[in-house]
Amino acid sequence: MQEVFVTGGTGYLGRPLLGALQARGYRVRALVRPGSEGRLPAGVEAVVGQALEADTFIPAIGPAETLVHLVGTPRPNPAKARQFREVDLASIRASVTAASAAGVRHLIYVSVAQPAPVMKAYLAVRREGEALIRAAGLSATILRPWYVLGPGHRWPYLLVPVYGLLKRWPPTHEAARRLDLVTRAQMVAALVWAVAHPAEGIRVIEVPDIRRGLDA
Repeated sequence: MQEVFVTGGTGYLGRPLLGALQARGYRVRALVRPGSEGRLPAGVEAVVGQALEADTFIPAIGPAETLVHLVGTPRPNPAKARQFREVDLASIRASVTAASAAGVRHLIYVSVAQPAPVMKAYLAVRREGEALIRAAGLSATILRPWYVLGPGHRWPYLLVPVYGLLKRWPPTHEAARRLDLVTRAQMVAALVWAVAHPAEGIRVIEVPDIRRGLDA
């Protein structure tokens, strides 16, 4: 039974991912803060620690073959630039350190579509996260969504007709495809696929592949 270690398992992508992994027979451990153990689905092993401090969870990772990093600032917006560095960047730094120390074979990281005309601080932090992974020499899958639609994140559905027009106009076609909307179900499916197909070296999955489905 392949073992998977997940940070951010109680979040927007984390909870459905944990259930999807369990349904496919994976043994799953999830890092949680003290007192949050009850937010995990039944059958997921809770590892109590701090996502910003690698030493608090390194001993509990092994023998996981894959570490999925999902920690990040909820509902990112330009006003949260400081949180991006204090949470998003600090947590991927801790996960890279922990994965290297524990001998994890494959790291999965949710970055962001790039380049993009907005959210410069967020993009910069996610690029730094990718650079940390590359510098550590880890094999990794990096997913680059732009906006993930789902419960509580539905207002951008109003933009779907606009995206359709932009994708038909040659000057904006490429950018509209790269910054297109994906659903939470599509993201979870892409994450599960990445767990089932560990990368050798660095693999980057962009929005068109997430939308199309990687088993297609």
